[in-house]
Amino acid sequence: MSNEETRSAGDLRNTGLSLRHDRTWDYELDRIVDEVEAQDADKVGLQFPEGLKRRGPAVADDLRERLDDVRILLSGQPCYGACDLDTYLMRRTDVFVHFGHSPMKESDSIIYVPLFSNVDVEPIMEEALDELDEDDVGLVTTAQHMNQFEGMRTWLEERGFTVHTRRGDDRLTNEGQVLGCNYASADIDADQVLYVGGGKFHPLGLAMEHPDKHVVIADPVNNAVSVADAEQFLKERYASVHKAMDAEKWGVIFCTKIGQGRFDQAEEIVENNENAYLITMDEVTPDRLMNFDMDAFVNTGCPRITTDDGPQFHKPMLTPGEYEIAVGNKPLDELSFDTFHGTW
Repeated sequence: MSNEETRSAGDLRNTGLSLRHDRTWDYELDRIVDEVEAQDADKVGLQFPEGLKRRGPAVADDLRERLDDVRILLSGQPCYGACDLDTYLMRRTDVFVHFGHSPMKESDSIIYVPLFSNVDVEPIMEEALDELDEDDVGLVTTAQHMNQFEGMRTWLEERGFTVHTRRGDDRLTNEGQVLGCNYASADIDADQVLYVGGGKFHPLGLAMEHPDKHVVIADPVNNAVSVADAEQFLKERYASVHKAMDAEKWGVIFCTKIGQGRFDQAEEIVENNENAYLITMDEVTPDRLMNFDMDAFVNTGCPRITTDDGPQFHKPMLTPGEYEIAVGNKPLDELSFDTFHGTW
């Protein structure tokens, strides 16, 4: 394996491949229009994930054609999950529509439109059969493919598999669903798990959260089958922990986004370390931390800030669990993936 291949294997910023299938989305405009009219709304806010923000104006135009005297506002805030809501826009609109994710917390004023994928998953599942060693298999997927989940289960059962699924905890809306911060749905009685979905971040996190399981990736968007290998990713996390072991001044990040705050955890770290300083911010980026004179940081917000963007920060950025290892409270072999459980 080349050095470039080695770097990309553990660098979660490079886990998205060029899309090989076009996707069309159902924006559920009828449901949105019905809800807006039912609430006699004057202002409607629309929030899209990063990859779909470019579709926002077209959706706004479609709604304007069907709604008289209703103002449509687009959120420009970064959005990476159902926990990442634009609360400023929510407070200033009568109806708020969040696209691309399933509900994490029910609310009468929020419409969640998951944007189900139209890509046929069966061809890539057929290819993935070569990587499945036993007749027992766990099945998980993301919100975009939940509309086909029962079909996936039936397809596997028709081929002689015993399929194990569960819902997970309250942070997960559907049975078999995984998030980038929660893999409780994979806590099933099977030694292998089939992940059907795009990208490698989710299955890599799953493989770290459940290291005893063989995780097969069937990616119907990029038309690729692979096996999740967390070894290189773990090496990078071990390296970050080692770099932070000599740190004296710690910046403890508390993210103020509505679904990502773990204030009790951040406060506990600061209370037990006289050289730790609590830093609050809504968007945690490398440039925002450049001016803080710290030796290392610990992030209590979204785990993906640490794992995806970790190499970009000027000083080591650790998860709370990695921090405990770096300061000597836990042994190195207890390094694990940082996950969220429950809702806010």
